[in-house]
Amino acid sequence: MAEASAAALVPHGTVERGARHWWHEYTVMVRWHLASLRMWLATLTIVQLLAGVGFVLGISLFFAHIPTTAALFVSTGVPVINLLTVGMILGPQLVADQRSNGSYEYLRSMPVSRSVAAAAWYTVCLIGGVPAMVVALGVAQLRYDLPLHVSPMIVPAVLLTSFAGTMLGYALGHAIGSPMATRMVTQLLVFVVFGFAPVLYPLSQMPRWLGAVNWWLPFRHMAVVTRAALTPGGHAAVLSAYVVLCVWAIVCAALAGRALGRRP
Repeated sequence: MAEASAAALVPHGTVERGARHWWHEYTVMVRWHLASLRMWLATLTIVQLLAGVGFVLGISLFFAHIPTTAALFVSTGVPVINLLTVGMILGPQLVADQRSNGSYEYLRSMPVSRSVAAAAWYTVCLIGGVPAMVVALGVAQLRYDLPLHVSPMIVPAVLLTSFAGTMLGYALGHAIGSPMATRMVTQLLVFVVFGFAPVLYPLSQMPRWLGAVNWWLPFRHMAVVTRAALTPGGHAAVLSAYVVLCVWAIVCAALAGRALGRRP
């Protein structure tokens, strides 16, 4: 049924070009994703909500009295986890499922540009990740009475964090031909983000060499720009974090476009 709907929404033989046609294809693809993945998105939203709230509330179980600074650090790192889980972890696994059930080649044959396909999927990942992020921050505020100060910079921070993570996952999902290998790589990324990236704990608690390695990875910088947009006061290295994150976003988008354009 989803395949029939897609064929009806995106007719074959389209040769139009231009911004208007691009926007039409984009809106069609977003609607199609939301319709065909409605059960997956509903389940994902629930899981994301439980995970985000669980992180925020679970940290208090380790302490008789959790310091405000620790609660604030964890609570402002959870939004990064929410956004990465959807785009970088679950996105490639969905592609792996499509390869397994035989629908991947059909989706690749749809007459839409690579930029449209990537932009539509990025939008779906935002829809899947942002609500959980907002709820987790709200629960953290109620539970710990945190000194949160949401600035307008939260918009570029969230958009850029989600974009870099989604494009990285998009590239992995389409570049790796084996569904099993895709799942293994995404599980490894979960391990790296939770255990070896300063997202939920400060950089100062890491070995110096590991902190230096993380400077070249996007996860640390995602946490820096997001945390700076959620807490008051000046934050060191925000500008450099945006620069590094922008470079990662561009590189991941290029890799995603190349992976999507190459036939498996």
